[in-house]
Amino acid sequence: QVQLVESGGGLVQPGGSLRLSCAASGSIFSIDTMGWYRQAPGKQRDLVAAVTRGGSTNYADSVKGRFTISRDDAKNTVYLQMNSLKPEDTGVYYCNADVLHISRSRTSNWGQGTQVTVSS
Repeated sequence: QVQLVESGGGLVQPGGSLRLSCAASGSIFSIDTMGWYRQAPGKQRDLVAAVTRGGSTNYADSVKGRFTISRDDAKNTVYLQMNSLKPEDTGVYYCNADVLHISRSRTSNWGQGTQVTVSS
């Protein structure tokens, strides 16, 4: 089993910054892609950013140039630095990790979500 614990959400004014963290623990041999997804009220959950084990990154067009995803494999942790936040960035942010277990099975795992609200 894998647990993903997110932190760093909150209320911020437009133009402000937040840094999200997501730490994975459990029966982990290695983690392939780690990503952040956002779900706004009444909308589907969409990819915000992802980073592979090799360091390749992928961003939604709406956040390019403002958000930066990074990971620390020694800590099994992924980060999302969010700058120049806009009201449309509001939503619940979920962490996802593709895990290779010690048993050599693979699973896709989700965190519980952290609320980000951008409002004046």
